[in-house]
Amino acid sequence: MPRLRSALASLLLLTLSPWPAHGAQSGRQPAQKKTAEAPPPAPLLKRTTTRRETKRLGYGGSVTVYGAPEGSVTIEAWPRSEVEVTADVELSAATEGELAQLAAINTFLVDEDLNHVRVMTVGTHDRKYLKRAARDLPRRLREMPWKIDYRIRVPAAVDLEIYSGRGRLSLAGVEGAVRVSAGDGPADLTLSGGSVDVRLQSGTVNVRVPSRNWRGQGMSVKLASGDLTVELPAGFSGDIDAEVLRVGRLENSHPGLAPRERTRPTERALQARAGQGGAALSFTVGDGALRIVQSRQ
Repeated sequence: MPRLRSALASLLLLTLSPWPAHGAQSGRQPAQKKTAEAPPPAPLLKRTTTRRETKRLGYGGSVTVYGAPEGSVTIEAWPRSEVEVTADVELSAATEGELAQLAAINTFLVDEDLNHVRVMTVGTHDRKYLKRAARDLPRRLREMPWKIDYRIRVPAAVDLEIYSGRGRLSLAGVEGAVRVSAGDGPADLTLSGGSVDVRLQSGTVNVRVPSRNWRGQGMSVKLASGDLTVELPAGFSGDIDAEVLRVGRLENSHPGLAPRERTRPTERALQARAGQGGAALSFTVGDGALRIVQSRQ
């Protein structure tokens, strides 16, 4: 009997014992530990502030605009002897404290010297400025996105220089010596006179000449890559040089343009005269389309 009881006890213990821990022995795979997923980054806070400044500018003065690396620049002529600068400054950061810190760095200055007004963007894109103004600014704040959209009104008879980055460019009504160097983005130019030299990196560009005669030395517009459309009114008088340098096509649908003597138009080049001729207007596209059309008005 003692031996029988011992055998029964051993059998009972074997029956109640847990399954083997290893899957290879039991035929089942062990449970996998679940790894905690990293929470998504918190969305950045955005703040847009608007600032306006006005400076006096006498007849024959000049204005220089240094735009932001990103943001639009809109300049139009008005009848006052003043330069009015309105700017929307948009900043992004993780906290309100960081926004306040960046607001003191990413901004613009307006100064005047004799008969010259300068609009200058300062910020994290300028290493020399950072060394002076915010040497210890953390790297993550230097990489935060920001932009400034400028709306500037200037006298019509003014010499103008514009340097802008990525964003829309709009210029209307100025008839002085105009120099433009811009990056990526669409551009709209409505001009009737002056000595104009415009160089654009890329984008869709529209040039409108609302008057029948160009009042001034002429205009040159060069676009590295993109589409350029030139609108001339019916009855316009002037000399037109248009060319596509590499890949693309030139299209002329203006009925008043005729090839100049001893020239032959091609799919990528045109030397034409409208009406009685006049100031030289030159348009060049590196890669893209160049169209010359008659304005609807």
